[in-house]
Amino acid sequence: MKVILQNITITAIGFLIGSAVNMGLIMISGQIIPPPEGADVTTMEGLRESIHLFQPKHFIFPFLAHSLGTFFGAFFTVKFVKSHHQILAYVIGLIFLSGGIANILMLPGPLWFSIVDLVFAYIPMAYIAIRIGK
Repeated sequence: MKVILQNITITAIGFLIGSAVNMGLIMISGQIIPPPEGADVTTMEGLRESIHLFQPKHFIFPFLAHSLGTFFGAFFTVKFVKSHHQILAYVIGLIFLSGGIANILMLPGPLWFSIVDLVFAYIPMAYIAIRIGK
């Protein structure tokens, strides 16, 4: 029972670490690649209304945030859980994938970005974290 509680705690911390990495990259993205002129990126409604102004370069940091958030969350989980390393790392990937799907439903962007994000940012990053973490 103790190992199960430790694994749940470590997985939750992995999720929080991944979320912090994700949010940190999103927070700095506008300073590195400024949003398009006239785009309101302060609210979800503003983003929805101005997403058509975004160029491919504006999707670099969201992709990095999604993929690196998943990677670091899964990597932490693999390194510190006591058992079921792969399964729990993939749990992190699936949680972030579900967040990515929800994000696409709430904020529809270009189809190409949705496909690239869903296919390459979540489960593959959990897999890479497993490979490097072991």
